[in-house]
Amino acid sequence: MTLTLGFSPCPNDTFIFDALIHHKIDTEGLAFDVSYQDVETLNQQAFQGKLDITKLSYHAFAYAVDDYELLDAGSALGFGVGPLLITKDAEVARRLQAALASGQALDETQKALKIGIPGKYTTANFLLGLAFPELANKIELVFSDIESSLIAGTIDLGLIIHENRFTYQEKGLHKIVDLGDFWERTTGYPIPLGGIVVKRSLGQELKLKINALIRESVRFAFAHPKSAIDYIRSHAQEMEEAVMYKHIELYVNAYSEDLGTDGRKAIGQMFDRAIASGVIPAIRNNLFLTDR
Repeated sequence: MTLTLGFSPCPNDTFIFDALIHHKIDTEGLAFDVSYQDVETLNQQAFQGKLDITKLSYHAFAYAVDDYELLDAGSALGFGVGPLLITKDAEVARRLQAALASGQALDETQKALKIGIPGKYTTANFLLGLAFPELANKIELVFSDIESSLIAGTIDLGLIIHENRFTYQEKGLHKIVDLGDFWERTTGYPIPLGGIVVKRSLGQELKLKINALIRESVRFAFAHPKSAIDYIRSHAQEMEEAVMYKHIELYVNAYSEDLGTDGRKAIGQMFDRAIASGVIPAIRNNLFLTDR
């Protein structure tokens, strides 16, 4: 049986799924037709129900929850892994940092700043809305284009994710705030970034098998961290190996193997806050795949 599977070409995802899609583990008769897309494209495909299994941002999951449920395996949660809000202008960075620290309202010039975001439904954009609700002049860009747009001056602020958090300083850009750190300080929970969901319409036995296989793929990756190096590099061609593994260490951890109680609580906290603030609609369905 072949199932459609979508995830990003970023090192954390290729690291997680290498053993599964290349049959380094026993996939028990399942094969996978893989689609590599950036996270916002995956979000949009989930809204259309295109894939049997897909990575998506937790923000987007709120709008796809009628069709999908969340697996315990494959997620990206953790401490110190959040998106960064950055700028080319050090004085802009200083003034926005001061406003956030003091809780003061932004002035009209600050409100007008143009922000490049990696997608409306990304968790990064959700966190930006919690920290700076007045920053609404947003333009959606592919995440890998945000740094270059800042340097070119076509945007004033950039919301960066993935490997860009390791490279922005080399390009003379300045951090305003680590939105993951902002989340952690205000909630005490790890930040939920992206999860793996499966179509509700698939049979329960099949969904549980998929969850178990992804968990086994993560375990294989942890046990054989260099096994996937050629595959990871083929989808991260401009990235040095040291940066690839920094990326993996940051986003792949125990929560990727199994959300556990703390991971589920963190996700529940995110959805509760988003619903209370009107960022997402109320949720009617159970979020999590259950073996009950």
